[in-house]
Amino acid sequence: MFEKVETKTINKLLLIAAVLLIAEIILFDGGILFSLLFSGILVYVGHRSYDRTFGKVVFWIGLVSLVMTILSMAVVRFLLFILLVLFLYNYFQAGRHSARPAFSREPPSPKKEPVISQKMWGDQTTPEAYAWNDINVHGGIGDRTIDLSHTVLPEKAVISIRHLAGTLTIYVPYETEVLVHHSALIGRATIFDYRSTHLRNGTVHYQTEDYGWKEPGVRIVTSVLSGDLEVKRI
Repeated sequence: MFEKVETKTINKLLLIAAVLLIAEIILFDGGILFSLLFSGILVYVGHRSYDRTFGKVVFWIGLVSLVMTILSMAVVRFLLFILLVLFLYNYFQAGRHSARPAFSREPPSPKKEPVISQKMWGDQTTPEAYAWNDINVHGGIGDRTIDLSHTVLPEKAVISIRHLAGTLTIYVPYETEVLVHHSALIGRATIFDYRSTHLRNGTVHYQTEDYGWKEPGVRIVTSVLSGDLEVKRI
């Protein structure tokens, strides 16, 4: 939908959305932010205890409240209107040129499937067997599990994850060297035998002795708003 929209146009739309958001926060004395924060807390608490009836009730109450609050915001209605206009524009443009055959002189390049995809909600784990492709994703709420024993790593592999809330678990084979750089607002970090049980707006840097000298090696860069990092040998 956004392929034919210039970057300058997108930046202008984002600027307008930011102005609307600031104006809405000022006019409502921060009530919108409080409602979003409160609903988000309910969703997170409910998700962590979803196996119990109390957790399910809290989760759905928080989710409904969160959705209703977001949809009531002027900035969201503005963005939805812009998306609708772009969708209709692309739809009619595609219909106008659909009769024209498209020719390409260059063969299509092979596309690698991502190990894990961008996902704003729910847990996610790597498949039982997969071809390696460097990971560079961001996510919302949920746990992420990456098992490197189910693939063949290159000499240098990179895992970069930016996440809101949840546990990031990475299983690393014994013969693989590791460099970890992790930051969190609230959470804990466990990297092999190293443990940081009270991580508050801090960072953790860990490196195995032979990283950079022996191969394969994996560089792990993670950041979470609230959650834990666990790096384990397998």
